[in-house]
Amino acid sequence: MSINDQLAEELRDAIKTGDKPRRDAVRQVSTEIATAKSDPGFSGEVDDVFTQGVIAAYVKKMDKARLEYEAMGERGEAMADKLRFEVDYLSRWLPSKLGEDETRRLVSAAIAELGVAGDEKAAGRVTGHLMKAHGADLDGGMVNRLVREELATG
Repeated sequence: MSINDQLAEELRDAIKTGDKPRRDAVRQVSTEIATAKSDPGFSGEVDDVFTQGVIAAYVKKMDKARLEYEAMGERGEAMADKLRFEVDYLSRWLPSKLGEDETRRLVSAAIAELGVAGDEKAAGRVTGHLMKAHGADLDGGMVNRLVREELATG
């Protein structure tokens, strides 16, 4: 079953059961897919790869917004919770990424391999090296953060 078929089934079930958070998440991502499909530069088929790309972009955007709402403290708490649910729920259709511990091990190995320990100016080089070698398995934001942390601690 394609991701679009799964989303349609999830929407029907969410409406039947009155699951508003799930219904809203599926509706929003469906809107994102329709918008991307109607983009003047789009040519091709709406397949699982296309759908995963749209979901990934939406999840990344919502995760960034979630962090901003969390920074607002109590005022942004409800919205941060809503976005956290959406990110977690929609991530099930995305390829899994390595966790922080595995990523940290790769970062340490790359820093040692490139011989740039303690050189904070080499962050871009290390991040590029890792993303080129393992990009599909890594969260770019996490890689960037961990590289900077590792280089700063020497």
